[in-house]
Amino acid sequence: MAQRGDDPRGALVRPYAVTRGRTEPTRDIAIEAVMLTSERGVGESPYSGRDRHRIAVLCGNRPHSLAEIAAHMRLPLGVARVLVADMVTDGLLELHEPVDATDTDERINVLERVLIGLRAL
Repeated sequence: MAQRGDDPRGALVRPYAVTRGRTEPTRDIAIEAVMLTSERGVGESPYSGRDRHRIAVLCGNRPHSLAEIAAHMRLPLGVARVLVADMVTDGLLELHEPVDATDTDERINVLERVLIGLRAL
């Protein structure tokens, strides 16, 4: 007898449903950008949906990068990017972009630190 988790369509349908079919975020967010839950997010996230609330709780304890959020939530990066962009637009998360996005060496350094952090999970 097949278990509910054995359906390969489940892994594809859920992310699509989480973003309500959207694949493009409302704003561009770098993978290494850091998010913190805003005061508004603390108060309103319990009423904004399960995934949004989980992200708000995660980013309420300490700052997390977009890559870390995707890993903790076990969501594809594109899905996490759509959710996080919506939350930033709605004022639930505060976005802290990298200081100099044009400095290639600094971006590589940050991405390497993110990768080390993800491997540690």
